[in-house]
Amino acid sequence: MPGLVVLAEDDPAVSSLVRLYLTRDGFGVEAHADGAAALQAVLTRRPVAAILDIGLPGLDGIEVCRRLRERGDRTPVLFVTARDDEVDRILGLELGADDYVTKPFSPRELVARLHAVLRRARPVDDDLLRLGPVSVDVTRRRVYAGEDEVHLTPTEFDLLAHLLRTPGRVWTRDELLSAVWGYGGGSGRTVDVHVAQLRGKLGAGAPLRTVRGVGYAADERGGDL
Repeated sequence: MPGLVVLAEDDPAVSSLVRLYLTRDGFGVEAHADGAAALQAVLTRRPVAAILDIGLPGLDGIEVCRRLRERGDRTPVLFVTARDDEVDRILGLELGADDYVTKPFSPRELVARLHAVLRRARPVDDDLLRLGPVSVDVTRRRVYAGEDEVHLTPTEFDLLAHLLRTPGRVWTRDELLSAVWGYGGGSGRTVDVHVAQLRGKLGAGAPLRTVRGVGYAADERGGDL
């Protein structure tokens, strides 16, 4: 799994520590202290993932991610933020980030989150999932709403595919964090934001139902219950 990771972090001590742990885990690391250099590195070097600090000088991490997505670049992105209340923003509907960690963080946790992001970006089982107007070609990792192809991030894709594999079953947020993100006990807002993102991309026929106080299920009726 290891490959090149572009790291954008302007704190030299944090950058050195993250580089050390990533290198120990077999990753190559290209580190930059500003957003413009990191953006150019992702576009030209084609890394397996990018780790972006929010508070970068010049272009911040959010703007780097936005520009990547506008260019159609789907490189998995993991954000680092100093404020937990920025979660909705950094995973915002228009960005398509894959995960985040908040400072101070454990370097081991960061590496574990990166591995989880990369697992979600790999092709999975060969099958076709359908519910309502939505179809998912798991082998080719393509999603259609009716005749229109819908472009999803790796995390969005895996969340949708996971729900569609068990239509009608209600999954709690913590169960989804464990099954899709690879860890439990995190913020349920991560799941909420990604479901909202899926609904926005899939449109009115999104087969996703919110079960209040519990979690989410794949259901042709959609909406809330």
